[in-house]
Amino acid sequence: MTKEARRLPLPHLPGRDRLIILLCIAALTILAWAYLARLDRQMSAAMADELAMAEMGMATTMPWTAADVLYTFAMWAVMMVGMMTPSAAPVVLLAARARASRGGRRLPATALAFGVGYLAVWVGFSAVAALAQWALHDGALLSPAMAAASPFVGGAILVGAGSYQVTPLKGACLIHCRSPLDVLMAHWRDGLIGAVRMGAHHGAYCLGCCWALMAVLFVVGVMNLVWVASLAIFVLLEKSAPAAAGVSRIAGAGMMIAGLIMIAWHL
Repeated sequence: MTKEARRLPLPHLPGRDRLIILLCIAALTILAWAYLARLDRQMSAAMADELAMAEMGMATTMPWTAADVLYTFAMWAVMMVGMMTPSAAPVVLLAARARASRGGRRLPATALAFGVGYLAVWVGFSAVAALAQWALHDGALLSPAMAAASPFVGGAILVGAGSYQVTPLKGACLIHCRSPLDVLMAHWRDGLIGAVRMGAHHGAYCLGCCWALMAVLFVVGVMNLVWVASLAIFVLLEKSAPAAAGVSRIAGAGMMIAGLIMIAWHL
């Protein structure tokens, strides 16, 4: 597609198709957060039992089984769906509009396929995060609240995540996430499989933009829903606020300072 063609305004989605897409996004997000809220209650009760056992001098850290790893992977996957789906809504709608501009039909199906490709990237990230949590657990580096038990580990994570926030790679990924139309049209693929591939392509940029922010959960508590919601809102602001690049750098500087203070305080 030529640059001139990409500059043409995209057609509006029919109201019915737009409603179907938005309802699917809302339903997926609500279901994910409902699961997380239920899981938080269950884990709070389990955490109270662990603390009580620790006070009695009983060992509470047990090696994980394969079931524990799979359970943790599922937790991360649902968390990523709940956090990242709302911020992807504008791009999902954009993909459907781009499909309409090429005379395509089945616009909700195109949007669904794009979303599947996008979330597949974050499910892959969830597998890596679950393995990292497993390693931290077996190394006795996680508290019962699933936060870094060592202030030095927590501080290092904050410094690393904050440093990434100010790198050119973060900036390039953020630019794409804020204005994906040119990239979307330049890498257009027809059909539902093509939509899945485009979703995965956009998801890779989104991962490059946000993975370091997700690492902060290992400092504040993997299932701390207040922080999970706060990070989800911050991701949404990064992708939509007018001064997103400045906000991202300020947040990065704040994380680096917080990490250095955490380390220095415990020297």
